[in-house]
Amino acid sequence: MRSALKWAGGKKKVVHEIATLLPSKGRRRLVEPFVGGGSVFLNLDFDEYLLVDLNQDLISLFNIIKNEPTKFISDAEKFFNGDYNQQEKYYDFRKQFNQSTDSYERSLLFLYLNRHGYNGLCRYNKSGGYNVPFGRYKHPYFPKEELKYFSEKAQKATFIQGDFETAFSQLRADDVVYCDPPYSPINPTSNFTAYAGNSFTDEDQKRLVGYAELAKQKNIPTLISNHYVDFTRELYKGATKSKLFQVQRSISQKGKGRVKVQEILALYK
Repeated sequence: MRSALKWAGGKKKVVHEIATLLPSKGRRRLVEPFVGGGSVFLNLDFDEYLLVDLNQDLISLFNIIKNEPTKFISDAEKFFNGDYNQQEKYYDFRKQFNQSTDSYERSLLFLYLNRHGYNGLCRYNKSGGYNVPFGRYKHPYFPKEELKYFSEKAQKATFIQGDFETAFSQLRADDVVYCDPPYSPINPTSNFTAYAGNSFTDEDQKRLVGYAELAKQKNIPTLISNHYVDFTRELYKGATKSKLFQVQRSISQKGKGRVKVQEILALYK
């Protein structure tokens, strides 16, 4: 099932790779400290889900879809008529979003900006302003069925805004953890770790592995995704098991930059 959001680095195409390595036997709850667009949550079957993300707009949107699906879908659909698919209107709505303090209004605009903005990016400037440019799509898709499905599945989920430490601090014995952190860059020009106005550093990557090791000591398995580069090769050398595979990346504006890159899944169990 697709996410209702376009999401750079989304896991829809590689859920099967994740599922083959993620321990599920005897595990009732899936914990995701970086839920992002939610593709893993939507496509794996557990009794419960604890879904955390640093992005407050994302978590607010997910809670509103969970709790007010009929009203939200009806209100959101109005933003997907042809009159609103214009550059000037997009930037007006982006300005309105950045000035708004109402969580419901921001959620409606967040979905609009996500589907009309460039390439599924979610990016904020240092002042916290959403700054993704207009995407120039002919007919932005309104994800009505995806929103309905998300709302149904979300009844088993708890959504919390916070750092990944927030998720690890609430682990239970019957949990399994899947981490999709901002990836280590392939090269200096491909660094997209600036997320929700913050930067996810090498030290944060190391800190995440530390939490995975602590969870392992409590017999709670953790699976982590990342680019396979020199830094992560060294970072995950202590993993119980790892898996390499190739995935198509489409961040680059130029077609020739949309190439297959190698990723790693590192399991701590």
